[in-house]
Amino acid sequence: MIKTSSKPTLKLTDLLKGKPVSEATIQLTETRPDENEPFTVEQVRLVWTDFAEQRKKFQAEYQLLLQPFEIRESQVVIHLLSPIQETMLNNFKSDLISYLRDKLRNSSLLVAGELKETDEKQRLYTPRDKFDFLLEKNPILKALKERLGLDTDF
Repeated sequence: MIKTSSKPTLKLTDLLKGKPVSEATIQLTETRPDENEPFTVEQVRLVWTDFAEQRKKFQAEYQLLLQPFEIRESQVVIHLLSPIQETMLNNFKSDLISYLRDKLRNSSLLVAGELKETDEKQRLYTPRDKFDFLLEKNPILKALKERLGLDTDF
């Protein structure tokens, strides 16, 4: 025994022949939400924070989601500090994209990671390094050191 569906189906040949479309078919298309609704930065931040809270039990992912991000057209670009974070983002990126698309009702939304180069600052370990650094900022320290007879290597 073959079951038949009670839903009316729309055939392309019927449309080409000029047959009227039933009201049930029209209602189905009207209830479908708009797939690409516009969104604001604040909406993205709220949804992003919600997703981050769900991932709080995965501490590394949670910290990654707390990184600053920017929106470029329909793409959310998160600033990454290392290639390890890039790999981590790729592990849960599909979940993040589907969550953002669902909550913001925008199917064109994408997430990308961008590795930011950090300025390699000179580390000041020794007292001599610290004094030389401060001397560059304020040259009068040299005269003060000599006048008071101070030793920077203590």
